[in-house]
Amino acid sequence: MMTLIPMLLGVQLILVSDRPPNLNVDSSCAAAAQSGVNGRTKDACMSEENAARDTLKQKWKDFTGTEQSRCAGLVRTGGPASYVELLTCLEMAQQAKKIPDNDALKPAGSRM
Repeated sequence: MMTLIPMLLGVQLILVSDRPPNLNVDSSCAAAAQSGVNGRTKDACMSEENAARDTLKQKWKDFTGTEQSRCAGLVRTGGPASYVELLTCLEMAQQAKKIPDNDALKPAGSRM
């Protein structure tokens, strides 16, 4: 019963880690190599994934717990996980915060 209290009170719990999650990118790279798109090989894919993982290890604390949690959940949903996708999601989330809030859809003089 105690575990339901935060949910009932509308409190959102976010688990924050001091390092990126461990992802199994082997199946993702195997699928990329099997598709043969642009001559892509498993070794090239693994090299990109390892570089993205290393970048994430260095930059992980630059992202908010909300960004970490959301993006880590997204890359584990719907298919093989990828450090490249995780890094891209986190960087996009950071950049999105920098977009000015100029709502072009509001009529001029509107106080919505």
